[in-house]
Amino acid sequence: MPSRLLTLAAAVSGAAAAFQGFNYGSTFTDGRPKSQTDFENEFKAAAGLDGTNGRFTSARLYTMVQGGTTNNVISAIPAAISTKTSLLLGLWASAGQTSFNNELAALKATITQYCGKLDGLVAGISVGSEDLYRITSTSQARSPDPGASPAQLVDYIKEVRNTIKGSCLEKTPIGHVDTWTAYANATNKPLIDAIDWVGMDAYSYYENTKPNGIENAAKLFQAAMDQTKAGVGNKPIWITETGWPVSGPKEGSAVAGLENARIFWREVGCPRFGNTNVWWFTLQDGAPTIPNPAFGVIGSTLTTKPLYDLSCGDSKNASNTSQASRIAQPSEATHSSEAAHSSEAAHSSHIAHSSEAPHSSHIAHSSEAPHSSQAGAPTHLPGVPTSEPQKPTATSVPRTTVPSAVPGPGNTTTHHAGPSNTGVNPPTTTTSTGKGGNGGIGGGHGNSTHIAPSPGTVTSISSQPQGTATSTSSQPDSTTPASAGSKLSALAAVAFGVVVAVAAV
Repeated sequence: MPSRLLTLAAAVSGAAAAFQGFNYGSTFTDGRPKSQTDFENEFKAAAGLDGTNGRFTSARLYTMVQGGTTNNVISAIPAAISTKTSLLLGLWASAGQTSFNNELAALKATITQYCGKLDGLVAGISVGSEDLYRITSTSQARSPDPGASPAQLVDYIKEVRNTIKGSCLEKTPIGHVDTWTAYANATNKPLIDAIDWVGMDAYSYYENTKPNGIENAAKLFQAAMDQTKAGVGNKPIWITETGWPVSGPKEGSAVAGLENARIFWREVGCPRFGNTNVWWFTLQDGAPTIPNPAFGVIGSTLTTKPLYDLSCGDSKNASNTSQASRIAQPSEATHSSEAAHSSEAAHSSHIAHSSEAPHSSHIAHSSEAPHSSQAGAPTHLPGVPTSEPQKPTATSVPRTTVPSAVPGPGNTTTHHAGPSNTGVNPPTTTTSTGKGGNGGIGGGHGNSTHIAPSPGTVTSISSQPQGTATSTSSQPDSTTPASAGSKLSALAAVAFGVVVAVAAV
C-alpha cells in the first residue's frame, strides 16, 4: 500500500489538483452519534450539490473515535470507503493524554480493519484542531477550554508517526489545524517544524475590529494566508476551515446572509478550489437544530439543493483530477500561496467546533486568535481582536428559520444541501465550548465554542496551562465526540467524550 500511495503522489507532482470538501462532525446537534448510513448520506449529498460538478468529495474529520464509544473506529471511515470519499483524518488533541490514547487506539484499529480499502482515500492526518488557540490567555479568559501546548502536540505527532509506521498510512502527510495567529507566533515554531503541512482556519466574518464587510472579506482572508505563509515558510498550507454565515448576528461590519455567503464563496472559495486543498465550513450545521450563526450551505434537511448558488462561473474551479491522484507527500506537497495582500494581518475567525462533526461554528477571531473548533458555529479565527464577540455556545441553539434561498446564476435553490454540518466531537475529557455539531467546523469531538483572541494580541501558547472546558457539550474520549450543528457544539461534544473516556478508565 505505501508504494502505491507514493506512486499516486508522484503522479500528481506539480499538477493543479487539490482536495475539495467539507468539515464533518461525529454527532448531530442533538448529541446523537452519526452512523455509517448518516455519513454516507452526507457524503453523497455533498458530492451531488447543484452547481459544483460533483467536486466536493472530501471530508475532514475531527476525531477517529465513534460517538458513544471509548475508542471504536468512527463510522465515517467505512462510509468514506463505500462512497469513495477522500478523508482528512483527525485526532482530537485538546482533552489530555488519556483521551489522545483513545484516538491512537482508534487509529490503530482503522489500520487493522481498513488498510486494504483506504488506498488512495487518505489526504492527510491532522493532529489536533485549534489547540494552540485554546491555550492563549485570550481564549482562557473567555472560556477555560482544554488545549495543548506546542511541546505536547509535538509528542502527539511522534506518537502518530510511530503508530502508522510500516502500515498503509506510513507515507500519509501529518499536519496540525489552528487559527492563523497560532502560526504567526514564534513560540509555536517547534510544532511547525514537526509537521508536513499546515491547516489554517480563517473567518473574515469574525474580524470585527477591522473593516470586515463582505466588500473586504476576500482581502482579509488573503491577509490571513499571507500571515500564515510568513510564519510557516515553505510548509504547504491547507485551508481547513472558512466560510460565511447564511444567518446570524452582525460582527463589526460583517452581515450574515445568503447573498453575502454566495459572494464569499465566489471570491474566496472559487479561485482556490482545485488549486489548494480546501475543506469548507460547512455542508450542514443545523441538523436537527440550527446554530446562530449558521454556516451550512444547506439547511436542516439533507439535500443537493444549496441555499445559494455554488457555481463558480469563470472563476478557476476544481480540476477533474481524481481524488486518488491528489495525495501529496510531505516532500512534494505544494501549497498555492495566493497573492499577498495588505499587511493588515487579516485573519479569518473561526468558531470553535463542537463534537466531531466538523464543528461548524468557529468563533471568529480577529486578527489573532486562533479559534478552537468543533462547535457548529464558527468562532473567531486567530488574530481576532480582543473585543471580538464570542460565538454562541451553540450546542443547542434554538432552531431558526432558514432564509429562503437566493437563486444564483444558473440554479434556483431553496436551501443548502450536503453532508451534515455536525461538528466533530473531541475525545472525552472535559467539556469544551468549541463549535461542533452538524455543520460545525470545529476540530474537537465534542461541542465546544471557540473564542478568538482580541485583535492584535498574540499570546504565547507554550506557557498557557491547559484549561478544562467549561461548556456543557461532551467530548468522547471513550466516546466519539458528538457533532453539533455548530462548531461550539462540536467542541462541547469532544469535551464530554473525554470526560466519559476518563471515567471509563
